[in-house]
Amino acid sequence: MLPAIALLAGLLYAVFGPFWSESHLLWLSGFLLAALFAYLIVRLLGERAALRRLEHGILRAREGLLEPASAEPYAWTSIGRLIPEYNTTITTLRMMFQTVEECQGRFLNERNRSNTILQSLPGALLSLADDLRVTIANRQADALFGVQPGALIGANLFELLDVNERDRELLRDAFLYKHAIRNQEIALNVGGGKRFFSLNLAFYSDEENDMGGVLILQDITEYRQLMESVATREKLVAMGQLAAGVAHELNTPLGNILGYAQLLDRGAAEHPKLAGYARIIADETQRCSRVVQELLDYARKDKCSGETCDLNQLAQELIETFINCRLKRYRIEIVLDLCPEMLVVEGGCGQLDIVLSNLLVNAIDALDKTPSPRIVVRTWAEDAYAAIAISDNGPGVPQDIRKRLFDPFFSTKEVGQGSGLGLSISQAIVTKRGGFIAYDAANGEGACFIVKLPAVDLERAKS
Repeated sequence: MLPAIALLAGLLYAVFGPFWSESHLLWLSGFLLAALFAYLIVRLLGERAALRRLEHGILRAREGLLEPASAEPYAWTSIGRLIPEYNTTITTLRMMFQTVEECQGRFLNERNRSNTILQSLPGALLSLADDLRVTIANRQADALFGVQPGALIGANLFELLDVNERDRELLRDAFLYKHAIRNQEIALNVGGGKRFFSLNLAFYSDEENDMGGVLILQDITEYRQLMESVATREKLVAMGQLAAGVAHELNTPLGNILGYAQLLDRGAAEHPKLAGYARIIADETQRCSRVVQELLDYARKDKCSGETCDLNQLAQELIETFINCRLKRYRIEIVLDLCPEMLVVEGGCGQLDIVLSNLLVNAIDALDKTPSPRIVVRTWAEDAYAAIAISDNGPGVPQDIRKRLFDPFFSTKEVGQGSGLGLSISQAIVTKRGGFIAYDAANGEGACFIVKLPAVDLERAKS
């Protein structure tokens, strides 16, 4: 605009200058000065307005509103010509921020997905830093060590794991030589007891000085017990087959003993005492034969025999046998507290003879070196069950092994003095009949085992 004014003034002076007077020249000069002043005012106001618009856009951009500013009607100003550059910058920044937001969203989604996977793992996961301190722990790890979420962060791995020396040496070698561990079984003391875990260890990098890695512990205690149970059952099956074969072979000599005992009884009419011994031999032989037959039936497929057994009568006969054989020899007092009513249960007495004999033998062994040893046999009726309890005044069963009393091959006796199968076989026999056998922890003195079996309703059976 300023060059246009100057050009117009030059043309006026060139055309009319020779004819103008001094007053006309003064007027022209005033006009030019006024035009120049007006131009400067308009220019200043336009630049200021454009600057305010640009400043307003910058302030809004600082608040996060990346919006372009309009250059009109100040595009002719020098600052107005900068507004398109500002708009280009704002557009580029908006695109960059959109990309950052998209990346941040994807990152958050991946983090949430990874955290969900981490927390849903069935095992306890510990992420370790270079100094072997925990940086990340999932909820399974918190539950395993019994702490609040986040309490494991910063804990030292070797102070956290309560393992034996062999497993500790395994972990030390793994970190020392950076050897990954795959499905290594270790024993870990947690919650006041020992449990077994499958250990997996991997490192984040191959650098020798970088000890950071991830450790996963999978509880395999139940799986290990299941495998032991399967192995034990296989042993029991083999032993059952062996016992059935042995029992079958015993039938012949038992028959011979019974026959000779009966002949001895007939030929000893003039010797009552000898005849009494012969009858005892015959009765015990028949009892052994009945037990052998029950073993054979137990090894075979279940079948309904229709037989019943009176617990009171069985207890009396069994105690008489033990008195004649062992109780007098060890000077053990026997107390019979039998129910006045008949306690009849389903099935023959042979298998129950095995159960009660096992319990009596255990009681006799427990009374070794006990002053004034005593065994109490008690029977009673309880709801729909017939119950019998055998208790002694020995040292009792320690608290820490009561849960393992009925485990196959578990025994507290010296090697060679017990097979550890008595209670497990007894439990199998009783369970097979719909009953149960249990250790009575409420018994105040010594040990007490209670056997409960479904009772036969005699009145209903008669009708």
